[in-house]
Amino acid sequence: MSQALEDLGAHIAASMTNAIASQAVSLGELTLDVRADQAASVITFLRDDPRCKFTTLIDICGVDYPEREKRFEVVYHLLSMQLNHRIRIKIETDEDTPVPSIVGVYPCADWFEREAFDMYGILFSNHPDLRRLLTDYNFEGFPLRKDFPLTGHVEVRYDPEQQRVVYEPVKLQQAFRNFDFLSPWEGMTLPGDEKAKSE
Repeated sequence: MSQALEDLGAHIAASMTNAIASQAVSLGELTLDVRADQAASVITFLRDDPRCKFTTLIDICGVDYPEREKRFEVVYHLLSMQLNHRIRIKIETDEDTPVPSIVGVYPCADWFEREAFDMYGILFSNHPDLRRLLTDYNFEGFPLRKDFPLTGHVEVRYDPEQQRVVYEPVKLQQAFRNFDFLSPWEGMTLPGDEKAKSE
C-alpha cells in the first residue's frame, strides 16, 4: 500500500511540478504540501486525473501555529473510493492572504470553508457566501486560535426583563478555586451525627 502511495505521489509531483512543495507517506496516507495559490488546480487535478480519482472530499480544517510567519495551515482530506487511497493536502497562509476556494470543485466545501473562516479567520477567495457559520454574527474574535482567551470576550444570556438576548462582558466571580482535597464526608457535620456520638 505504501509503495502504491509513493508511486502516486511521484506521479502527482511530476504532473504538477510548480505546485507541489513536498510529499510524504505517513500513517497510510499520502501528504502533499502545496503552494497556496495552486490549491484549486491541484485539487481539481486530484479529482479528475484517471490515476488519482479522489472524488470525495472528507474534510477541510484549519491548524494554528502562532509562532510561524504564516500561522495557519489549511488541511484538505480527500478519498478515492475506487482506488481505496486517502490523501492529505496542506497549504500555509497568514491572517491576510486568502486561499482559493474549492467550492467549484467540491460543492460540499462550502460549509467546511465557512467553518474555517468562523473558527480561525482563514479567508477564502471567490467563496460564494463567506460568513460566520457556528458563532453569532456579532461574535468578536476566532475561538480556535491559540491566542483566543479561554473565557471569551462576551457572554450571551436571555434577559427576561428586556425580553431579548443581551451581550455582556465576561465577569469572573473568582480568580481561582481553593480545593482542600478532603473527602466530602470528613469534616462535615450532618444531621443525625449527634446521635451517633452520644451512643
